[in-house]
Amino acid sequence: MKEIAIIGSTASGKTALSLEIASKTNSIILSLDSLCVYKEIDIVSAKPTLEERGNIVHFGIDEVYPNVDFDVIKFMELYKTAKNYALENDKNLIIVGGTGFYLKALIDGLSLGVETKIKLDISQYEAYELLYSIDKEYMQKIVKNDRYRIEKAYAIYKETGFTPTKYFEKNPKVPLAKNLKIFEILWDKEELKKRITLRTNIMMKSGLIDEIIYLEKKYTRAPNCMSSIGIIETLEYLDGKLSKIELEEKISLNTAKLAKRQNTFNKSQFLDKTSNIIENLNSDIIKYFSL
Repeated sequence: MKEIAIIGSTASGKTALSLEIASKTNSIILSLDSLCVYKEIDIVSAKPTLEERGNIVHFGIDEVYPNVDFDVIKFMELYKTAKNYALENDKNLIIVGGTGFYLKALIDGLSLGVETKIKLDISQYEAYELLYSIDKEYMQKIVKNDRYRIEKAYAIYKETGFTPTKYFEKNPKVPLAKNLKIFEILWDKEELKKRITLRTNIMMKSGLIDEIIYLEKKYTRAPNCMSSIGIIETLEYLDGKLSKIELEEKISLNTAKLAKRQNTFNKSQFLDKTSNIIENLNSDIIKYFSL
């Protein structure tokens, strides 16, 4: 069995490429997308339709309802399930999507020590300064506005009495994907912006607003996924803060900003990868599977 990951920014064509490759290489697909995992979030997530998926087995799509939390730990379990299925059915595995943090966790592993559920009881800034004073080595890798990682580091310290560095020494990370070949789709910045604008327009015409009205009515605005790009701007429109034209423009703008962050993350975190324009990457991947 071979397993690969196809990464790239939002709207880079990852889904279509993965479906084409999977059909040629006897592969199943694991979606690496933090929004496609939710049932009923279809248009705004740009998930492939049942027709597009055809007879290719997918994991990571329509796994939970929007009011059920889904995190990196659950993704790791989903990866194990997908890999076991591939092994038992003599299939290859293609991991595809834009949630680079999940892929990074698969490759590097997560510490399997105690679960940390303590929330900040001081300000985020105070927590950062406290942790920096006792564990500069760890905290200098974290920016001051990264609430998630600051909260996790603070919880480790409060719950165990260890600095994060000491804690991770005692609870080493356990990598899951050890032989994963990574392929990255590259686009010219202006061309990618055009693709994002086009995709946003297609979403609007496909019923994006109606989908968000339905989701808000059924699940309220409380679930974490309701603050995702495309959803939160549409809620602003429904609140009368944006016109339809402004809504489309704002979704495109915020999606372009997301694409920039994704590209920066991929560039800095995945050093051992094959990067190419999408036409050439297709043949690169096929060659890899034929080795």
